[in-house]
Amino acid sequence: MTLPTSESVDIMILAEGTYPFVRGGVSSWIHQLITGMPDLTFGITFLGSRPEEYGGILYELPENLHHLGVYYLFEEQEEVSAPHRDMDGRALEKVNALHRWFKKPEGEIPETMRSLSFYLEEATFAHFMYGKRAWEYIREVYFANASDVPFIDYFWTLRNMHRPIWVLAEIADTVPACSIFHAPSTGYAGFLGALASYHYNRPMLLTEHGIYTRERKIDLLGADWIAYHKPALLMENEEFNYVKEMWIRFFEKIADFAYVRSQKIISLYPGAKAVQILFGAEEKKCEVIPNGVDVDGLSALVSQRPEEVPKVITLIGRVVSIKDIKSFIRALRIVADSMPEVKGWIAGPMDEDPEYAKECMDMVNALKLEENIEFLGFRNIKEILPKSGLLTLTSISEGMPLVVLEGFAAGVPAVTTDVGSCRDLIYGGLDEEDIAIGEAGAVTKIANPAELAENYLKILNDRDVWERMQQNAQRRVDRYYRQETFLQKYRDLYKELETTWQA
Repeated sequence: MTLPTSESVDIMILAEGTYPFVRGGVSSWIHQLITGMPDLTFGITFLGSRPEEYGGILYELPENLHHLGVYYLFEEQEEVSAPHRDMDGRALEKVNALHRWFKKPEGEIPETMRSLSFYLEEATFAHFMYGKRAWEYIREVYFANASDVPFIDYFWTLRNMHRPIWVLAEIADTVPACSIFHAPSTGYAGFLGALASYHYNRPMLLTEHGIYTRERKIDLLGADWIAYHKPALLMENEEFNYVKEMWIRFFEKIADFAYVRSQKIISLYPGAKAVQILFGAEEKKCEVIPNGVDVDGLSALVSQRPEEVPKVITLIGRVVSIKDIKSFIRALRIVADSMPEVKGWIAGPMDEDPEYAKECMDMVNALKLEENIEFLGFRNIKEILPKSGLLTLTSISEGMPLVVLEGFAAGVPAVTTDVGSCRDLIYGGLDEEDIAIGEAGAVTKIANPAELAENYLKILNDRDVWERMQQNAQRRVDRYYRQETFLQKYRDLYKELETTWQA
């Protein structure tokens, strides 16, 4: 397939690990944004990890998507031979200043970090990894800060952490001209957006769906690929794995970079906005724009529902650990003990984390739920929502899940964990009118199968409760989460950024 290319677009979206190679979540949001504004031209700069981790393009590319650049941050690179590539003393001092800033909780971002020429000319990857001065500097920092960590672990952490920065600098050097850079996360996408925004003197818009830095902390705390652990007897109280700490500090600082450069910082619900401010975002830049769904189109599905409420609990999402599919499976075991006919549908791709997906399937067998639980793979929601009695979401981290809103519009109440905006979606939280609408399901603690099961049974066993929640869900999504409202707010924001920037 020939990818669309253009020398200029109106909006350049920087998509880290999402659209158009991954379905759902942020990818659906990006697709919705582009298709909803056919009068604007868009570009996508896709940032993946390695090519082998992605299949083909999973969306029909809209006509107004004029450019798609695809890049991989951790792809194996041809190794640079090691001739003398020393950076000069002035460049080394800039590296030192950057390192000091990364170690401090606060402080102004060094000018160096904003300069594309610094990465591409003064302190290149080859300078940093193959120069004698840089090597001596790395050893000096290692002995000063991390001498109890094996040097090989320290070195490779340093290398893997910093290599993408130079890849991103090369991308920034060639990205098409645009009016606005729009990053749907901090992280690498946010870093690229800020760097390109400085270099081309164009405004940057940041929309955080989850809180990237917090999600990376969750990933890192559970990561087993970070091999080094100090022997327990040698650890002080609360002492943290130094290598993990390096990664976390790295993501915190590149998030600072994106927050400082962004002219507007968008979150999906008030709680996320508060976290952004806590993490360093300037309050006057922050604004909430909730997601929206095609309420009219999805509400037509209500007429397809059977007379009886189906005893089907559907989880729509990727089969990955952050979705905590295992808690759903354990909860289904409890439900099936008193409602043997219950079905649990898990509708989402299973290829992102094959090992976790296999563990989930093995758990279904071990708990003798083969007759109750089905792994459906990716499905069109319009096929499965009319056949579902409840939607569920058991994640340990979320932003504003579109699937819950889509389920509401299609007349399906939800039971979710207390993550992201779920409490606001189910109980109402935007204003007094929203709260007065009432419950559209239930919220439970994270990783609590017993509480999930209790609420599944409570709602499915009481027709009056289910109908009341269905009506509340439909009223809430119609009042607060319509797609046209969401699109108009972004259209206004794009116009405001361009106007004020020119002024």
